Parts: sequence; C-alpha cells; structure tokens
Amino acid sequence: MFRVHIYTGSLALVGKSGVGQAANHQHAALEQTGASVVTRWQPRSDVIHLNTVLPCSLGAARRARREGIPVIWYGHSTEADFRHSFVGSDLLAPLFKRWLCLCYNQADLILTPTPYSAAILRSYGLRPPVMALSNGVDTGFFAPDAARRAAFRKAYGLAEGEKVVISVGHFMERKGILDFIALARSLPQVRFFWFGHTDPALVPRAIRKAMAAAPSNLTFPGFLSQSELRDAYCGADVFLFCSHEETEGIVVLEALACGTPTLVRDIPVYDGWLTDGVNVYKGRDLQELRTKLAGILQHRLPDVTAAGRQVALARSLPNIGHALQQIYAGLPARSKRLPASLRPRRRTA
Repeated sequence: MFRVHIYTGSLALVGKSGVGQAANHQHAALEQTGASVVTRWQPRSDVIHLNTVLPCSLGAARRARREGIPVIWYGHSTEADFRHSFVGSDLLAPLFKRWLCLCYNQADLILTPTPYSAAILRSYGLRPPVMALSNGVDTGFFAPDAARRAAFRKAYGLAEGEKVVISVGHFMERKGILDFIALARSLPQVRFFWFGHTDPALVPRAIRKAMAAAPSNLTFPGFLSQSELRDAYCGADVFLFCSHEETEGIVVLEALACGTPTLVRDIPVYDGWLTDGVNVYKGRDLQELRTKLAGILQHRLPDVTAAGRQVALARSLPNIGHALQQIYAGLPARSKRLPASLRPRRRTA
C-alpha cells in the first residue's frame, strides 16, 4: 500500500477554486483505492503531491527532494490560463511562466489534466516528464436526481417550465463572463445564474462594470457549497461554459456527471474527449453559442446527456485512483533513502 502526502500548506488559499477541488479529488480517489493519504511530513510518505505554485510549495518540493521522496507536481496552471484573469494578470503572465518553470522543474513527474495542457507544458522545455491524467469527478455524488432538481427550482422561485441556464467560475474575462452576460441579454425570457465568487479587489474594472449593468434575468448568487452546486446542475436546463482557456474544467465534468445538457466554447482543450453533438454541444463564437443554446432549450437538438455521463464515468475517482497507483509504481528511484515500495525490483534467475 502506498502512503501519499498531499501537501496542504497553501491549499486553504485556493479551497474555493478548481485547484482546491482537484486536491480533494486526489484524496478521495486514493482512499477509495486503498492508498494511505497523509497531510503531514511524518509518518514518512512514499510520494508527495503538490497542487499550488505558491512559494511554500516550492519549499516543500525541495525538502522532499532532500529526503528522497518522489515529487508529483500537478500542472493545473499555464501562462495561457493565467492571462485575462485577475487585475494585472496580463502584465505578470511572462513572469508567471518563469515561476511555473522554476516550480515544475523540482518535480520527478508533472501531471496535468489533458493532452492539451500537457502539450503546452512540454513546450516550456521542462526537465521532468509530463503526463496527462484527468482531475476526475465524484460520479456518485454528482449524478442525475429529480428531487434535487425540484429543490433547486423551489429555492430560487422558478416557475414550472421556466428555462434556466447556469455557469460556474470566478469573475474573469477568461471564464467567458462577458459572453455569458451578452447571451443572457439576448434571451430575456430565460433565467441565467452565474455561481461563484471573486474578491472584488481582484476583478478588473471592465468586468465589474459589465456585471453591474447585467440584465434583470441574470443573477449572481455567489459561492455555493458542493451540495448546493449539485442541486443547481440537476435543476438547470443547460450548463453553459463560455471559458476561453482551460486545462480541463472540473465544472464541466460535474455538469456531465449530473446529466445536465452542456454547451461549451469550442476550444482545443476539449479535443479528443468532448465531441460536438455527441456528448456536448460546442460553439466557436457568441453567435454560434446563442444558436446552440436556443436549440438545446427548445429541444431542437438531440439529447446527448447519456453520452456525457459516460465521459464523466470514465473519469470517476476510483479510475483516477487506480491510475495514480500505477504511476507511483513506475516512478524512478533517485535516492538510496527511497522507501522499499518504490525501489526497483531486482530480477531473479
């Protein structure tokens, strides 16, 4: 049995983000497949997971290397998905890339959620190997449920038959919030909800101004707990994700797991695992997103939610846990102090 240290030194700062959720998934996936998960340096672990790129994580990586503990660094971040996010992010993006390289080069292996993000990180010329492995989704927790649909619609005072479109994320241009607001304005008979919260000090002025002028059929209820978010997925008629750049998109997996009709922007990260008209719908620009959205709401497009649920099931937490344990077994032994479970086995005649 592997003992895995999921480093928590800076996770509290990103607990409400996809990075925090990804770390929770790692913990659950490993426990469901028999691994022992620790969050402290003692007892000594067989491997350590790092999820943030904050300074304390760099320090943890260096300590682990000194102690001969293999380091897996999760590549949740790229320069591309840092841009168009918080105040000043475009100016800081080149420096952020250099910092990413400094951090990721401390790893024995970099895991990133999709082949798309793996290709981006490989283009940085990093020393460690880069492997794609989904963040996964709890398909037992996130699942279709008529009672939860009714609970959501009651909580928000939605009339019988009233159409609802939701999205989830920080208040960022990169997340497509401006297009979401425009789509809400173009469909006044439909209720729109954007769930999530960002410190106002970090939200660019243009985004704050657009949100203040949003149409009356669009609501920003704030951050939801996981159980409340599950109700929202189940209660929505469409999950609309206009993001311009992602490394995977955990919220997309959650929506698919709940059987919610899902419409995403047609961007490269989805190539090879999400197919337009098969398990989701895609739109290349605002006009195409509007056309597809109206088609889903009016039931003029085929229902692809069953196939979408299968995409999520393939990325269930037990599947991710088993994949992680196979990865641990293949990590190189680079220290004599490496625990016996990770030392190469000698062949016997």
